[in-house]
Amino acid sequence: MTNYKKRLIIGTRGSKLAIAQTTGFIEKLIKVYPDISGNNIETKIIKTSGDQNQSIRLDQMGGKGLFAKEIEKEILNQSIDIGIHSMKDLPATEDKEELSIGCWLERFDPRDALLSNQNITFHELSKPAVVGTSSIRRRSQVLNLRKDISIQVLRGNVDTRIQKLNEGKYDAIILSLAGLQRLKLDHLITHCLSTDDFLPASCQGAVGVQYNTSNQELESFLAPLNHKTTERVCLAEREVLKYIKANCNSPIGLLAEEKDNKIIMNCEIFDHSGNKIFSDSMTKNLNESIQLGQNMGEKVLNSLGQKLINELDNLKDDFDYTSKN
Repeated sequence: MTNYKKRLIIGTRGSKLAIAQTTGFIEKLIKVYPDISGNNIETKIIKTSGDQNQSIRLDQMGGKGLFAKEIEKEILNQSIDIGIHSMKDLPATEDKEELSIGCWLERFDPRDALLSNQNITFHELSKPAVVGTSSIRRRSQVLNLRKDISIQVLRGNVDTRIQKLNEGKYDAIILSLAGLQRLKLDHLITHCLSTDDFLPASCQGAVGVQYNTSNQELESFLAPLNHKTTERVCLAEREVLKYIKANCNSPIGLLAEEKDNKIIMNCEIFDHSGNKIFSDSMTKNLNESIQLGQNMGEKVLNSLGQKLINELDNLKDDFDYTSKN
């Protein structure tokens, strides 16, 4: 019997969503290994830099990688065996050889979702409605469609954001549909946003389980839990970001999906004023997911150049936007 059937220490953030994702992993683990009981599993809550400061924009603090660094340190220090991550928060450009994703959980719906006080759709929002989001990508996508409404920065966990909406501080907020599903709050959604208008962030809706690469026993232990389709499409998406050296804050929408034994990828890039400056779609065979990401990345660089991608990595002006018209 592997040692991990006797005792497994899992590191996770302490938010309700992170706990829900960890619970989903544990349920999958026990299903695959029915001889493991909950008594063999310890969950260690790790407070990350991204959680500790809710008043500063993430891109100004160092990006979404701040939700992962402390967990990664605990894995390397061997105080935990594995870490649970929302994969859209794990920077593709900062992959570490000593750490690997041992398994991907099946991806939930990757779309964005609108919650509005008036139970209306995005297109029905009236001027000067205030939309709350913490995402630079979503900000650009909103501006691409509606420069007549206001955007204000919104941080905090899902409960905090919904509370601020209910208090009337925002007319609508945009959140990950997958997160709401995991928290069983999807009944609050007033509009599931189409990927035609709101292409999601790379790996949105996907959860990864990270471990120390040198631990071959743990690698073998996690392998049966891996959802191969999620792994293929998400690695393709991450490869684009890696190829063009873009971080999690860039206004880039990416979605790869398996259809008819092929992988189809769509990519859109915006500037910070909401102008769509790149849009393309590519298809490859299932075994060419990494090549697909590299080919898309090459197209992006040929079209925009590395200098412009670097300039898009951080929003230099104020996040909040109010139409002057």
